[in-house]
Amino acid sequence: MADDEGLARLQSENELLKSELAASRQVIAEQEQRIGALQQLNGILEQRIAQLERDSDNRPPSFVKPNRPKSEGPKKPRRKRAGEHNHGRRREPPTRTVQRVVDRCPECNYKLQGQSVDYARQVIELPPPPPVEVIEYQVIKRYCPKCEAWRSPHLDLSGQVFGQGRMGVRLASLIAYLRNGVRVPFRGIRYYLQTAHQLTISTGEIVELLHEVRKATKATVEGLKSEAQASPVLHGDETGWREDGRNGYIWSFSTPGESGVRYYEYDASRSHHVVERILGTEFDGHLVSDFYAGYNEYAGEHQRCWIHLLRDLHELKERHAQEAGVVEWAQAVRKLYDDAQEWLKVTEPPTQQEREVNYVRLVGRSHELGVKHARSKGHPCWALAKRLLRHEDELFQFVLVPGLSADNNLAERSIRPLVVVRKISGGSRSGEGTKTRMALASLFETWLARGLNPFVQCVTLLTQPAPSPP
Repeated sequence: MADDEGLARLQSENELLKSELAASRQVIAEQEQRIGALQQLNGILEQRIAQLERDSDNRPPSFVKPNRPKSEGPKKPRRKRAGEHNHGRRREPPTRTVQRVVDRCPECNYKLQGQSVDYARQVIELPPPPPVEVIEYQVIKRYCPKCEAWRSPHLDLSGQVFGQGRMGVRLASLIAYLRNGVRVPFRGIRYYLQTAHQLTISTGEIVELLHEVRKATKATVEGLKSEAQASPVLHGDETGWREDGRNGYIWSFSTPGESGVRYYEYDASRSHHVVERILGTEFDGHLVSDFYAGYNEYAGEHQRCWIHLLRDLHELKERHAQEAGVVEWAQAVRKLYDDAQEWLKVTEPPTQQEREVNYVRLVGRSHELGVKHARSKGHPCWALAKRLLRHEDELFQFVLVPGLSADNNLAERSIRPLVVVRKISGGSRSGEGTKTRMALASLFETWLARGLNPFVQCVTLLTQPAPSPP
């Protein structure tokens, strides 16, 4: 009985081993088939690599720009450099002179005689940054035997510190310059003051100093607003700004010229009421802006930005490149601008009568182009045609007024620094922070536009004695 059970167990094990052997042989066959396929693919890849290597001898890789073919014609003459750039670095007036003198001849050791400058070499270097100066004012009291009282002088530090604070106005001016002129973040300002001037200051104190600078220069900022309102030409623009997570807008108004003004103001609204409030009744000059409807309520003379219109015309031509009528209409509108600019160049300086005649002619041509599609709702040119009719007296004011710009690039460039700040910081976290940002931006951007040193101007403004109370 035991032998029969052992034999049965051996037979079952044998069957199991046979099934495992069959499965292993099937796996081996599949692997051999797979290896054959991989070998075949490897052969194809080797042929492709060899082909690419042969092609690479005469053709650069795809990421390399192809060589520009050499022109067979005569070589163009090199453009001459402008006169103001055609010189080396100018010699600066030396602040310190160091003389190098040899007493004896290096060949024979004979004592040298006479003296004259052989050559001079300048080295421009920075002195070591000084640590902050901590000034302690000690008010000494003295006794008067006659009055039987102690007397002490009055300590007046106006123009040196803000109120009862400790930080001087020169330090506050440097912080304001780093923050608004160089656009350094608070962490960078703290690191610079600590490493260069051995001053440890908190972020909160930096913020409070900036608020104090804004309060001390409030009258000057209001003066910039008055200058903008009194200017004969004013460029306006607006952009988004978030205050404490809520959407709002920066309104920028700039004046051209060497004494230009850059004035910024924040408002939660983008309506025409903001334009009316900022400009007030004092401004009656030419307002240059884009085609945003918020500027439509201004009752004075208006010049719309041609760059915005030309950009829209270019997009219209790209969207309807296959429609000849649309492309021809857009090119005809573009020709109005080109003809006006060319006329100003050729007839310089034109008389006022010539300006008025050409203005009427250009407005007439613009009116004809607008009427052509203004009633064809659904036509690709319908929207821009209506714009021509709506603003036909605001497109060619630059022909009438000498020096008036046909575009609003001045406002676009003026508001760009705050756009960069917004993209980095996202805006401001409080109303006080927004007021300080707008006021100091108005000051520093105005000083930069006038070619002044913002740091020196800020120090000069803050160290002026406060006006006597009435």
